[in-house]
Amino acid sequence: MAGFANGGVDDDNRDDARDCKPLTLEEVRRWRARHPAPSVWRVVAWQVALTVLAAGLAGVGVWAGVGGTSLVASVAYGGLCVVLPSAAMAWGMTSSALARWLQRVAPGVARASLSGWLWWEGVKVLLTLAMLGSAPHWIPDLSWLGLVAGLVVVLKSYWLAWMVRPTARGRG
Repeated sequence: MAGFANGGVDDDNRDDARDCKPLTLEEVRRWRARHPAPSVWRVVAWQVALTVLAAGLAGVGVWAGVGGTSLVASVAYGGLCVVLPSAAMAWGMTSSALARWLQRVAPGVARASLSGWLWWEGVKVLLTLAMLGSAPHWIPDLSWLGLVAGLVVVLKSYWLAWMVRPTARGRG
């Protein structure tokens, strides 16, 4: 506890604090140019593309004699169980009246951002569960395996959107 006698900062952290210097405005601009902010809409676009791809592959399987048309509908609906809630959350976090109000009232306040994220994540989860629960109502002869396959394939788009991101602007 001897290291915390100076207001909670131990000797190792004090040395690190001396080495850390604040960035100038120009350095911040250059850093932001090299590290563009990711767009949540890119993830939604990848999800839509993977939903179409998965349903297309299921359609090829139906054409080859594996499964029926309900398999294609099940795979597509499984993808939609990810796409629609994600799009609702993306809209809520970026374009909704609540998001605009929070940006105006508390710009850059972490608590406001976290509470907005928690709210929309809850909406996303509930919408996903409601869609999964109502799947048998919407798709006659539902293939649960096809629905889960579409769901899992589209859920993996988060990793794909992160791995295949645009190159940073202004590198040099």
